Amino acid sequence: MNSTIRTSYLSLPPRRNIPLQESPFRQLFPRFNSPSRLIGFVNISPANSPLRTRLRHDSAELRGVQSRRVRVSSRDAQFGSFSDGSEAQAPSFGEFITSERVKVVAMLALALALCNADRVVMSVAIVPLSLSNGWSRSFAGIVQSSFLWGYLVSPIAGGTLVDYYGGKVVMAWGVALWSMATFLTPWAAETSLWLLLAMRALLGIAEGVALPCMNNMVARWFPKTERSRAVGIAMAGFQLGSSVGLMLSPILMSQGGVFGPFVIFGLSGFLWVLVWLSATSSTPDRSPQISKYELDYIQSGRQKSFLGESKPKTTKVIPPFRRLLSKLPTWAIIVANAMHSWGFFVFLSWMPIYFNSVYHVDLRQAAWFSAVPWTVMAVMGYIGGLWSDVMIRNGTSVTLTRKIMQSIGFLGPGIALVGLTAAKSPSAASAWLTLAAGLKSFSHSGFLVNLQEIAPQYSGVLHGISNTAGTFAAIVGTVGAGFFVELVGSFQGFLLFTSLLYVLAALFYILFSTGERVNFDERSKYSFIP
Repeated sequence: MNSTIRTSYLSLPPRRNIPLQESPFRQLFPRFNSPSRLIGFVNISPANSPLRTRLRHDSAELRGVQSRRVRVSSRDAQFGSFSDGSEAQAPSFGEFITSERVKVVAMLALALALCNADRVVMSVAIVPLSLSNGWSRSFAGIVQSSFLWGYLVSPIAGGTLVDYYGGKVVMAWGVALWSMATFLTPWAAETSLWLLLAMRALLGIAEGVALPCMNNMVARWFPKTERSRAVGIAMAGFQLGSSVGLMLSPILMSQGGVFGPFVIFGLSGFLWVLVWLSATSSTPDRSPQISKYELDYIQSGRQKSFLGESKPKTTKVIPPFRRLLSKLPTWAIIVANAMHSWGFFVFLSWMPIYFNSVYHVDLRQAAWFSAVPWTVMAVMGYIGGLWSDVMIRNGTSVTLTRKIMQSIGFLGPGIALVGLTAAKSPSAASAWLTLAAGLKSFSHSGFLVNLQEIAPQYSGVLHGISNTAGTFAAIVGTVGAGFFVELVGSFQGFLLFTSLLYVLAALFYILFSTGERVNFDERSKYSFIP
Protein backbone atom coordinates (compact mmCIF):
# COMPACT_ATOMS: atom_id res chain seq x y z
CA MET A 1 0.00 0.00 0.00
CA ASN A 2 1.42 3.35 -1.01
CA SER A 3 2.11 5.33 2.12
CA THR A 4 1.51 8.63 0.30
CA ILE A 5 -2.25 8.03 0.14
CA ARG A 6 -3.93 10.72 2.21
CA THR A 7 -7.62 11.31 1.43
CA SER A 8 -10.07 10.37 -1.32
CA TYR A 9 -13.37 12.20 -1.77
CA LEU A 10 -16.35 10.68 -3.62
CA SER A 11 -19.48 12.65 -4.48
CA LEU A 12 -22.49 10.52 -3.51
CA PRO A 13 -26.22 11.14 -2.99
CA PRO A 14 -27.18 11.77 0.65
CA ARG A 15 -27.50 8.71 2.96
CA ARG A 16 -26.56 6.26 0.22
CA ASN A 17 -25.15 2.97 1.56
CA ILE A 18 -21.75 2.00 0.19
CA PRO A 19 -21.60 -1.69 -0.89
CA LEU A 20 -18.45 -3.19 0.54
CA GLN A 21 -17.85 -5.43 -2.46
CA GLU A 22 -17.47 -2.40 -4.72
CA SER A 23 -14.37 -1.29 -2.85
CA PRO A 24 -11.19 -1.92 -4.84
CA PHE A 25 -9.31 -1.58 -1.56
CA ARG A 26 -11.25 -4.56 -0.17
CA GLN A 27 -10.55 -6.63 -3.29
CA LEU A 28 -6.83 -5.98 -2.99
CA PHE A 29 -6.78 -6.67 0.77
CA PRO A 30 -9.39 -9.38 1.46
CA ARG A 31 -8.52 -9.47 5.16
CA PHE A 32 -10.75 -6.35 5.58
CA ASN A 33 -13.96 -8.37 5.16
CA SER A 34 -16.24 -6.81 7.75
CA PRO A 35 -17.57 -3.28 8.25
CA SER A 36 -15.97 -3.22 11.68
CA ARG A 37 -12.55 -3.39 10.06
CA LEU A 38 -13.40 -0.34 7.94
CA ILE A 39 -14.41 1.89 10.85
CA GLY A 40 -11.06 3.59 10.72
CA PHE A 41 -11.43 4.29 6.99
CA VAL A 42 -15.11 5.31 6.43
CA ASN A 43 -16.23 8.64 7.83
CA ILE A 44 -19.90 9.26 6.89
CA SER A 45 -21.44 12.47 8.07
CA PRO A 46 -25.16 12.85 7.24
CA ALA A 47 -24.92 16.59 7.80
CA ASN A 48 -22.58 17.00 4.92
CA SER A 49 -23.46 16.75 1.26
CA PRO A 50 -21.72 15.37 -0.72
CA LEU A 51 -20.56 12.63 1.64
CA ARG A 52 -16.89 12.27 2.26
CA THR A 53 -15.19 8.89 2.41
CA ARG A 54 -11.83 9.26 3.99
CA LEU A 55 -9.07 6.62 3.81
CA ARG A 56 -6.67 7.24 6.65
CA HIS A 57 -3.24 5.83 5.92
CA ASP A 58 -2.27 5.91 9.58
CA SER A 59 -4.83 3.26 10.60
CA ALA A 60 -3.47 0.54 12.87
CA GLU A 61 -4.93 -2.13 10.58
CA LEU A 62 -3.23 -0.69 7.54
CA ARG A 63 0.08 -0.49 9.38
CA GLY A 64 -0.29 -4.21 10.13
CA VAL A 65 -0.67 -4.92 6.44
CA GLN A 66 2.29 -2.75 5.54
CA SER A 67 4.54 -4.52 8.04
CA ARG A 68 3.60 -8.02 6.87
CA ARG A 69 6.59 -10.08 5.66
CA VAL A 70 4.93 -11.31 2.48
CA ARG A 71 6.12 -9.81 -0.78
CA VAL A 72 3.36 -8.48 -3.05
CA SER A 73 3.91 -8.93 -6.76
CA SER A 74 2.05 -7.97 -9.93
CA ARG A 75 0.91 -11.59 -10.05
CA ASP A 76 -0.94 -10.98 -6.78
CA ALA A 77 -2.86 -8.03 -8.19
CA GLN A 78 -3.81 -10.02 -11.27
CA PHE A 79 -5.19 -13.06 -9.49
CA GLY A 80 -6.00 -11.78 -6.04
CA SER A 81 -6.34 -14.24 -3.17
CA PHE A 82 -7.49 -17.85 -3.03
CA SER A 83 -8.83 -17.38 0.47
CA ASP A 84 -12.36 -16.85 -0.83
CA GLY A 85 -12.51 -20.48 -1.97
CA SER A 86 -11.84 -19.86 -5.65
CA GLU A 87 -9.90 -22.54 -7.52
CA ALA A 88 -6.18 -21.94 -7.73
CA GLN A 89 -4.88 -21.44 -11.23
CA ALA A 90 -1.91 -23.67 -12.05
CA PRO A 91 1.26 -21.62 -12.63
CA SER A 92 3.11 -21.73 -15.91
CA PHE A 93 6.41 -23.56 -16.17
CA GLY A 94 8.31 -20.27 -16.00
CA GLU A 95 6.47 -19.21 -12.84
CA PHE A 96 6.96 -22.65 -11.29
CA ILE A 97 10.70 -22.84 -11.98
CA THR A 98 11.33 -19.33 -10.56
CA SER A 99 9.13 -19.76 -7.48
CA GLU A 100 10.32 -19.76 -3.90
CA ARG A 101 9.22 -23.38 -3.40
CA VAL A 102 11.46 -24.54 -6.24
CA LYS A 103 14.39 -22.78 -4.56
CA VAL A 104 13.68 -24.86 -1.46
CA VAL A 105 13.47 -28.14 -3.37
CA ALA A 106 16.64 -27.24 -5.32
CA MET A 107 18.49 -26.88 -2.01
CA LEU A 108 17.05 -30.25 -0.95
CA ALA A 109 18.31 -31.75 -4.22
CA LEU A 110 21.81 -30.40 -3.51
CA ALA A 111 21.73 -31.88 -0.01
CA LEU A 112 20.69 -35.27 -1.35
CA ALA A 113 23.40 -35.04 -4.02
CA LEU A 114 26.00 -34.54 -1.28
CA CYS A 115 24.36 -37.33 0.71
CA ASN A 116 24.80 -39.84 -2.07
CA ALA A 117 28.22 -38.56 -3.18
CA ASP A 118 29.51 -39.11 0.36
CA ARG A 119 28.15 -42.66 0.26
CA VAL A 120 29.46 -43.60 -3.15
CA VAL A 121 33.04 -42.45 -2.60
CA MET A 122 33.73 -45.65 -0.67
CA SER A 123 32.36 -47.72 -3.58
CA VAL A 124 35.28 -46.41 -5.66
CA ALA A 125 37.87 -46.18 -2.88
CA ILE A 126 37.19 -49.75 -1.79
CA VAL A 127 39.11 -51.12 -4.79
CA PRO A 128 42.52 -49.54 -3.98
CA LEU A 129 41.90 -49.95 -0.24
CA SER A 130 41.23 -53.67 -0.69
CA LEU A 131 44.41 -54.08 -2.74
CA SER A 132 46.59 -52.17 -0.29
CA ASN A 133 45.16 -53.89 2.81
CA GLY A 134 44.60 -57.37 1.38
CA TRP A 135 40.84 -57.40 2.02
CA SER A 136 38.71 -60.23 0.59
CA ARG A 137 35.45 -59.62 -1.31
CA SER A 138 33.38 -60.57 1.72
CA PHE A 139 35.33 -58.24 4.03
CA ALA A 140 35.05 -55.44 1.48
CA GLY A 141 31.29 -55.93 1.66
CA ILE A 142 31.46 -55.55 5.43
CA VAL A 143 33.40 -52.29 5.12
CA GLN A 144 30.88 -50.92 2.65
CA SER A 145 27.94 -52.05 4.78
CA SER A 146 29.32 -50.25 7.87
CA PHE A 147 27.53 -47.15 6.58
CA LEU A 148 24.28 -49.10 6.81
CA TRP A 149 24.87 -50.03 10.46
CA GLY A 150 24.45 -46.38 11.38
CA TYR A 151 21.73 -45.83 8.82
CA LEU A 152 19.76 -48.60 10.51
CA VAL A 153 19.37 -46.87 13.88
CA SER A 154 18.58 -43.27 12.89
CA PRO A 155 15.58 -43.15 10.52
CA ILE A 156 12.82 -43.79 13.10
CA ALA A 157 14.30 -41.38 15.67
CA GLY A 158 15.14 -38.92 12.90
CA GLY A 159 11.64 -39.14 11.44
CA THR A 160 10.13 -38.44 14.85
CA LEU A 161 12.41 -35.39 15.24
CA VAL A 162 11.37 -34.19 11.79
CA ASP A 163 7.67 -34.44 12.67
CA TYR A 164 8.31 -32.44 15.85
CA TYR A 165 10.96 -29.84 14.88
CA GLY A 166 10.43 -29.64 11.12
CA GLY A 167 12.67 -30.50 8.21
CA LYS A 168 14.82 -27.37 8.08
CA VAL A 169 16.50 -27.69 11.49
CA VAL A 170 16.94 -31.47 11.37
CA MET A 171 18.34 -31.38 7.83
CA ALA A 172 20.91 -28.75 8.82
CA TRP A 173 22.16 -30.90 11.70
CA GLY A 174 22.17 -34.01 9.53
CA VAL A 175 24.25 -32.46 6.74
CA ALA A 176 26.69 -30.95 9.24
CA LEU A 177 27.25 -34.31 10.96
CA TRP A 178 27.63 -36.41 7.82
CA SER A 179 29.97 -33.84 6.28
CA MET A 180 32.12 -34.02 9.41
CA ALA A 181 32.15 -37.83 9.21
CA THR A 182 33.17 -37.70 5.54
CA PHE A 183 35.87 -35.11 6.18
CA LEU A 184 37.36 -37.16 9.05
CA THR A 185 37.33 -40.49 7.16
CA PRO A 186 40.96 -40.15 5.93
CA TRP A 187 42.18 -39.56 9.49
CA ALA A 188 40.12 -42.52 10.74
CA ALA A 189 41.45 -44.84 8.02
CA GLU A 190 45.03 -43.92 8.87
CA THR A 191 44.41 -44.51 12.58
CA SER A 192 42.63 -47.88 12.78
CA LEU A 193 40.17 -50.11 10.96
CA TRP A 194 37.68 -49.93 13.80
CA LEU A 195 37.72 -46.14 13.73
CA LEU A 196 37.11 -46.24 9.98
CA LEU A 197 34.08 -48.47 10.50
CA ALA A 198 32.84 -46.17 13.27
CA MET A 199 33.18 -43.09 11.07
CA ARG A 200 31.24 -44.75 8.24
CA ALA A 201 28.58 -45.74 10.79
CA LEU A 202 28.37 -42.09 11.93
CA LEU A 203 27.88 -41.12 8.31
CA GLY A 204 24.94 -43.52 8.16
CA ILE A 205 23.41 -42.18 11.39
CA ALA A 206 23.48 -38.61 10.09
CA GLU A 207 22.23 -39.47 6.59
CA GLY A 208 19.27 -41.38 8.04
CA VAL A 209 17.35 -38.08 8.44
CA ALA A 210 17.83 -36.90 4.85
CA LEU A 211 14.81 -38.48 3.14
CA PRO A 212 12.35 -37.87 6.02
CA CYS A 213 13.42 -34.21 5.99
CA MET A 214 12.93 -34.05 2.23
CA ASN A 215 9.43 -35.51 2.53
CA ASN A 216 8.54 -33.12 5.33
CA MET A 217 9.69 -30.03 3.44
CA VAL A 218 7.95 -31.10 0.23
CA ALA A 219 4.67 -31.67 2.10
CA ARG A 220 4.92 -28.20 3.66
CA TRP A 221 5.96 -26.30 0.55
CA PHE A 222 4.07 -27.97 -2.32
CA PRO A 223 0.37 -28.49 -3.07
CA LYS A 224 -0.81 -32.03 -3.68
CA THR A 225 -0.78 -31.68 -7.47
CA GLU A 226 2.94 -30.77 -7.51
CA ARG A 227 4.41 -33.16 -4.95
CA SER A 228 5.43 -35.91 -7.37
CA ARG A 229 7.29 -33.33 -9.44
CA ALA A 230 8.96 -31.90 -6.35
CA VAL A 231 10.05 -35.34 -5.17
CA GLY A 232 11.31 -35.98 -8.70
CA ILE A 233 13.50 -32.86 -8.54
CA ALA A 234 14.83 -33.72 -5.08
CA MET A 235 15.55 -37.34 -5.99
CA ALA A 236 17.19 -36.21 -9.22
CA GLY A 237 19.79 -34.58 -7.00
CA PHE A 238 20.06 -37.84 -5.08
CA GLN A 239 20.84 -39.79 -8.26
CA LEU A 240 23.14 -37.10 -9.69
CA GLY A 241 25.09 -37.33 -6.46
CA SER A 242 25.86 -40.93 -7.39
CA SER A 243 27.00 -39.87 -10.85
CA VAL A 244 29.13 -37.01 -9.56
CA GLY A 245 30.66 -39.18 -6.87
CA LEU A 246 31.44 -42.05 -9.23
CA MET A 247 32.87 -39.81 -11.97
CA LEU A 248 34.83 -37.33 -9.84
CA SER A 249 36.22 -39.75 -7.26
CA PRO A 250 38.76 -41.45 -9.59
CA ILE A 251 39.87 -38.04 -10.88
CA LEU A 252 40.26 -36.59 -7.39
CA MET A 253 42.06 -39.74 -6.26
CA SER A 254 44.54 -39.46 -9.09
CA GLN A 255 45.30 -35.85 -8.08
CA GLY A 256 45.01 -35.94 -4.29
CA GLY A 257 45.35 -39.56 -3.30
CA VAL A 258 42.77 -42.12 -2.25
CA PHE A 259 41.25 -39.79 0.35
CA GLY A 260 41.02 -36.63 -1.78
CA PRO A 261 37.27 -36.96 -2.55
CA PHE A 262 36.40 -37.36 1.14
CA VAL A 263 37.93 -33.98 1.97
CA ILE A 264 36.34 -32.15 -0.99
CA PHE A 265 32.83 -33.52 -0.43
CA GLY A 266 33.04 -32.95 3.33
CA LEU A 267 33.91 -29.27 2.91
CA SER A 268 31.11 -28.87 0.34
CA GLY A 269 28.62 -30.06 2.95
CA PHE A 270 29.65 -27.39 5.44
CA LEU A 271 29.16 -24.72 2.76
CA TRP A 272 25.66 -26.07 2.00
CA VAL A 273 24.63 -25.76 5.65
CA LEU A 274 25.50 -22.05 5.71
CA VAL A 275 23.42 -21.36 2.59
CA TRP A 276 20.50 -23.51 3.78
CA LEU A 277 20.17 -21.74 7.13
CA SER A 278 20.37 -18.26 5.63
CA ALA A 279 18.30 -18.66 2.45
CA THR A 280 15.35 -20.94 3.29
CA SER A 281 12.42 -21.07 5.71
CA SER A 282 10.78 -24.07 7.36
CA THR A 283 7.31 -23.20 6.06
CA PRO A 284 5.99 -20.89 3.29
CA ASP A 285 4.25 -18.49 5.70
CA ARG A 286 7.57 -17.84 7.45
CA SER A 287 9.43 -16.94 4.27
CA PRO A 288 10.22 -13.24 3.81
CA GLN A 289 10.81 -13.72 0.06
CA ILE A 290 7.61 -15.51 -0.96
CA SER A 291 4.94 -13.61 -2.87
CA LYS A 292 1.36 -13.42 -1.62
CA TYR A 293 0.12 -15.20 -4.74
CA GLU A 294 2.49 -18.14 -4.24
CA LEU A 295 1.66 -18.38 -0.54
CA ASP A 296 -2.07 -18.49 -1.26
CA TYR A 297 -1.55 -20.98 -4.09
CA ILE A 298 0.41 -23.35 -1.83
CA GLN A 299 -2.06 -23.12 1.04
CA SER A 300 -5.10 -23.60 -1.20
CA GLY A 301 -3.65 -26.79 -2.68
CA ARG A 302 -2.37 -28.49 0.46
CA GLN A 303 -4.25 -30.99 2.55
CA LYS A 304 -5.96 -29.55 5.60
CA SER A 305 -3.65 -31.37 7.96
CA PHE A 306 -0.73 -29.26 6.79
CA LEU A 307 -2.40 -25.87 7.02
CA GLY A 308 -1.50 -25.51 10.69
CA GLU A 309 2.03 -26.85 10.55
CA SER A 310 3.55 -23.44 10.88
CA LYS A 311 2.34 -23.41 14.48
CA PRO A 312 4.82 -24.86 16.95
CA LYS A 313 3.81 -28.08 18.67
CA THR A 314 3.27 -27.68 22.38
CA THR A 315 3.41 -31.33 23.48
CA LYS A 316 5.65 -34.23 22.63
CA VAL A 317 3.71 -37.26 21.45
CA ILE A 318 5.11 -40.76 21.07
CA PRO A 319 4.11 -42.00 17.59
CA PRO A 320 1.44 -44.75 17.63
CA PHE A 321 3.72 -47.47 16.26
CA ARG A 322 1.25 -50.31 16.82
CA ARG A 323 -1.54 -48.52 14.96
CA LEU A 324 0.80 -47.52 12.13
CA LEU A 325 1.89 -51.12 11.71
CA SER A 326 -1.68 -52.45 11.87
CA LYS A 327 -2.57 -51.18 8.37
CA LEU A 328 -1.76 -52.96 5.13
CA PRO A 329 -0.99 -49.71 3.23
CA THR A 330 1.81 -49.14 5.76
CA TRP A 331 3.23 -52.57 4.96
CA ALA A 332 2.90 -51.93 1.23
CA ILE A 333 5.19 -48.90 1.67
CA ILE A 334 7.56 -50.85 3.94
CA VAL A 335 7.91 -53.69 1.42
CA ALA A 336 8.37 -51.20 -1.46
CA ASN A 337 11.03 -49.27 0.44
CA ALA A 338 12.84 -52.48 1.38
CA MET A 339 12.99 -53.65 -2.24
CA HIS A 340 13.93 -50.19 -3.46
CA SER A 341 16.84 -50.06 -1.01
CA TRP A 342 17.96 -53.62 -1.81
CA GLY A 343 18.27 -52.81 -5.51
CA PHE A 344 19.68 -49.33 -4.95
CA PHE A 345 22.54 -50.39 -2.65
CA VAL A 346 23.39 -53.47 -4.69
CA PHE A 347 23.71 -51.22 -7.77
CA LEU A 348 25.56 -48.51 -5.86
CA SER A 349 28.03 -50.71 -3.98
CA TRP A 350 28.80 -53.50 -6.44
CA MET A 351 28.49 -52.16 -9.97
CA PRO A 352 32.04 -50.69 -10.15
CA ILE A 353 33.42 -54.03 -8.95
CA TYR A 354 31.03 -55.87 -11.31
CA PHE A 355 32.35 -54.04 -14.38
CA ASN A 356 35.91 -54.38 -13.13
CA SER A 357 35.74 -58.14 -12.49
CA VAL A 358 33.30 -59.35 -15.16
CA TYR A 359 34.33 -57.11 -18.08
CA HIS A 360 37.90 -56.36 -16.93
CA VAL A 361 37.70 -52.59 -17.30
CA ASP A 362 39.93 -50.37 -15.16
CA LEU A 363 38.66 -48.44 -12.17
CA ARG A 364 38.04 -45.15 -13.96
CA GLN A 365 36.13 -46.80 -16.81
CA ALA A 366 34.18 -48.91 -14.31
CA ALA A 367 33.14 -45.75 -12.45
CA TRP A 368 32.01 -44.11 -15.71
CA PHE A 369 30.00 -47.17 -16.75
CA SER A 370 28.39 -47.20 -13.31
CA ALA A 371 27.69 -43.44 -13.32
CA VAL A 372 25.71 -43.24 -16.56
CA PRO A 373 22.64 -45.07 -15.16
CA TRP A 374 22.35 -42.66 -12.23
CA THR A 375 22.31 -39.66 -14.57
CA VAL A 376 19.50 -41.22 -16.59
CA MET A 377 17.71 -42.09 -13.36
CA ALA A 378 17.76 -38.42 -12.32
CA VAL A 379 16.10 -37.33 -15.58
CA MET A 380 13.59 -40.17 -15.63
CA GLY A 381 12.64 -39.50 -12.01
CA TYR A 382 11.53 -35.97 -12.90
CA ILE A 383 9.66 -37.20 -15.98
CA GLY A 384 7.86 -39.78 -13.84
CA GLY A 385 6.91 -37.12 -11.30
CA LEU A 386 5.62 -34.77 -13.99
CA TRP A 387 3.60 -37.55 -15.60
CA SER A 388 2.17 -38.52 -12.22
CA ASP A 389 1.04 -34.95 -11.48
CA VAL A 390 -0.56 -34.64 -14.93
CA MET A 391 -2.49 -37.88 -14.40
CA ILE A 392 -3.89 -36.63 -11.10
CA ARG A 393 -4.78 -33.23 -12.59
CA ASN A 394 -6.63 -35.01 -15.42
CA GLY A 395 -8.79 -36.99 -13.02
CA THR A 396 -6.92 -40.26 -12.49
CA SER A 397 -7.29 -41.38 -8.88
CA VAL A 398 -4.28 -40.97 -6.63
CA THR A 399 -4.41 -44.68 -5.76
CA LEU A 400 -4.28 -45.82 -9.40
CA THR A 401 -1.56 -43.30 -10.21
CA ARG A 402 0.68 -44.54 -7.40
CA LYS A 403 0.18 -48.19 -8.41
CA ILE A 404 1.03 -47.47 -12.04
CA MET A 405 4.20 -45.59 -11.10
CA GLN A 406 5.28 -48.29 -8.66
CA SER A 407 4.62 -51.06 -11.18
CA ILE A 408 6.88 -49.36 -13.72
CA GLY A 409 9.46 -48.73 -10.99
CA PHE A 410 9.72 -52.41 -10.01
CA LEU A 411 8.68 -54.56 -12.99
CA GLY A 412 10.90 -52.51 -15.34
CA PRO A 413 14.14 -53.13 -13.41
CA GLY A 414 13.16 -56.76 -12.85
CA ILE A 415 13.05 -57.34 -16.60
CA ALA A 416 16.15 -55.22 -17.30
CA LEU A 417 18.27 -57.19 -14.84
CA VAL A 418 17.57 -60.36 -16.80
CA GLY A 419 18.98 -58.60 -19.86
CA LEU A 420 22.00 -57.42 -17.83
CA THR A 421 22.97 -61.00 -16.96
CA ALA A 422 23.07 -61.89 -20.68
CA ALA A 423 25.11 -58.86 -21.79
CA LYS A 424 28.35 -59.78 -23.60
CA SER A 425 30.10 -56.38 -23.52
CA PRO A 426 30.47 -53.55 -20.99
CA SER A 427 28.55 -51.21 -23.32
CA ALA A 428 25.58 -53.60 -23.52
CA ALA A 429 25.73 -54.16 -19.77
CA SER A 430 25.75 -50.42 -19.13
CA ALA A 431 22.73 -50.02 -21.44
CA TRP A 432 20.74 -52.66 -19.50
CA LEU A 433 21.81 -51.19 -16.17
CA THR A 434 20.81 -47.72 -17.40
CA LEU A 435 17.37 -49.02 -18.38
CA ALA A 436 16.95 -50.69 -15.00
CA ALA A 437 17.95 -47.53 -13.09
CA GLY A 438 15.84 -45.23 -15.28
CA LEU A 439 12.67 -47.28 -14.82
CA LYS A 440 13.44 -47.77 -11.12
CA SER A 441 13.14 -44.01 -10.61
CA PHE A 442 9.38 -44.18 -11.29
CA SER A 443 8.97 -45.67 -7.83
CA HIS A 444 9.75 -42.20 -6.43
CA SER A 445 6.29 -41.21 -7.68
CA GLY A 446 4.89 -44.37 -6.12
CA PHE A 447 5.68 -45.33 -2.54
CA LEU A 448 7.88 -42.30 -1.78
CA VAL A 449 5.07 -39.77 -2.37
CA ASN A 450 2.50 -42.20 -0.96
CA LEU A 451 3.98 -41.64 2.52
CA GLN A 452 2.56 -38.11 2.60
CA GLU A 453 -0.88 -39.26 1.47
CA ILE A 454 -1.76 -42.08 3.84
CA ALA A 455 -0.32 -40.45 6.98
CA PRO A 456 0.51 -36.75 6.59
CA GLN A 457 0.73 -36.23 10.36
CA TYR A 458 3.12 -39.17 10.72
CA SER A 459 4.99 -38.97 7.42
CA GLY A 460 8.37 -38.47 9.11
CA VAL A 461 8.16 -41.44 11.48
CA LEU A 462 6.51 -43.62 8.81
CA HIS A 463 9.37 -42.80 6.48
CA GLY A 464 11.74 -43.71 9.29
CA ILE A 465 10.04 -47.09 9.83
CA SER A 466 10.11 -47.94 6.13
CA ASN A 467 13.70 -46.71 5.83
CA THR A 468 14.73 -48.99 8.69
CA ALA A 469 13.22 -51.95 6.86
CA GLY A 470 14.97 -50.74 3.71
CA THR A 471 18.27 -50.56 5.56
CA PHE A 472 17.90 -54.14 6.78
CA ALA A 473 17.29 -55.17 3.18
CA ALA A 474 20.25 -53.10 1.98
CA ILE A 475 22.59 -54.70 4.53
CA VAL A 476 21.47 -58.19 3.52
CA GLY A 477 21.80 -57.33 -0.17
CA THR A 478 25.20 -55.60 0.10
CA VAL A 479 26.82 -58.21 2.36
CA GLY A 480 24.93 -61.09 0.76
CA ALA A 481 26.15 -60.18 -2.70
CA GLY A 482 29.76 -60.53 -1.58
CA PHE A 483 29.23 -63.91 0.07
CA PHE A 484 27.06 -65.11 -2.83
CA VAL A 485 29.80 -64.30 -5.35
CA GLU A 486 32.43 -66.04 -3.21
CA LEU A 487 30.28 -69.17 -2.79
CA VAL A 488 28.76 -69.43 -6.27
CA GLY A 489 31.40 -67.57 -8.25
CA SER A 490 28.91 -65.54 -10.30
CA PHE A 491 27.26 -62.12 -10.08
CA GLN A 492 24.60 -63.18 -12.59
CA GLY A 493 22.80 -65.54 -10.22
CA PHE A 494 22.46 -62.81 -7.60
CA LEU A 495 21.07 -60.39 -10.21
CA LEU A 496 18.43 -62.95 -11.25
CA PHE A 497 17.42 -63.39 -7.61
CA THR A 498 17.08 -59.61 -7.30
CA SER A 499 14.89 -59.60 -10.42
CA LEU A 500 12.50 -62.09 -8.79
CA LEU A 501 12.28 -59.99 -5.65
CA TYR A 502 11.34 -56.93 -7.74
CA VAL A 503 8.37 -58.77 -9.25
CA LEU A 504 7.11 -60.05 -5.88
CA ALA A 505 7.38 -56.59 -4.27
CA ALA A 506 5.46 -55.01 -7.15
CA LEU A 507 2.58 -57.49 -6.72
CA PHE A 508 2.41 -56.79 -2.96
CA TYR A 509 2.24 -53.03 -3.50
CA ILE A 510 -0.44 -53.35 -6.19
CA LEU A 511 -2.63 -55.44 -3.90
CA PHE A 512 -2.41 -53.49 -0.65
CA SER A 513 -1.49 -49.83 -1.32
CA THR A 514 -3.86 -46.86 -1.38
CA GLY A 515 -3.67 -43.17 -2.20
CA GLU A 516 -6.34 -42.29 0.38
CA ARG A 517 -5.61 -40.94 3.82
CA VAL A 518 -5.71 -43.79 6.33
CA ASN A 519 -7.33 -43.26 9.73
CA PHE A 520 -4.91 -44.85 12.17
CA ASP A 521 -7.24 -44.23 15.13
CA GLU A 522 -9.86 -46.83 14.21
CA ARG A 523 -10.26 -50.19 12.51
CA SER A 524 -10.95 -50.04 8.79
CA LYS A 525 -10.79 -52.15 5.66
CA TYR A 526 -7.00 -51.69 5.73
CA SER A 527 -6.55 -53.18 9.23
CA PHE A 528 -5.29 -56.67 9.90
CA ILE A 529 -4.42 -56.28 13.60
CA PRO A 530 -7.34 -55.78 16.04
